[in-house]
Amino acid sequence: MTQQENAPRENGGVKRGRPFAKRNAGRPRGSKNRRTVLAQALLAGEETELVRKAIELAKAGDVPLLKFLLDRLLPKERLIKIDIPRFDFSDEAIDGMAAISRAIAEGQITPSEGAALSHMISGYSRAIEVWDLSRRIEAIEASLNPKDEK
Repeated sequence: MTQQENAPRENGGVKRGRPFAKRNAGRPRGSKNRRTVLAQALLAGEETELVRKAIELAKAGDVPLLKFLLDRLLPKERLIKIDIPRFDFSDEAIDGMAAISRAIAEGQITPSEGAALSHMISGYSRAIEVWDLSRRIEAIEASLNPKDEK
């Protein structure tokens, strides 16, 4: 290595080489950290009691613990059932967007769920537009060149 390669960088660190020696990939995939193994050994058999105590504390008014438990127990996403009209042309997507807006206003879905649905409808509408434009271009090309001369 040259002196320039070992020189400190602007951020103050020294340029590193390979993190491990050749043919040594480090810890095998899936293997656990020593701290994780130690924590699991200490808590072995106590899981049920710890969860019961956490629930008891949450019910007693420990708001951060209650939020922690609910974040892990409740599903992050849910199935949504709203009536969105079928559309075959891109300009009919307006009816779908109106149905989504109505569902948000009525509290059937959250605004973030409505945004995700609107994004899907927008993508579908763009796909219809592209298909329609390619079909029109093919029709124009066919009318301009009734016989393909090769």
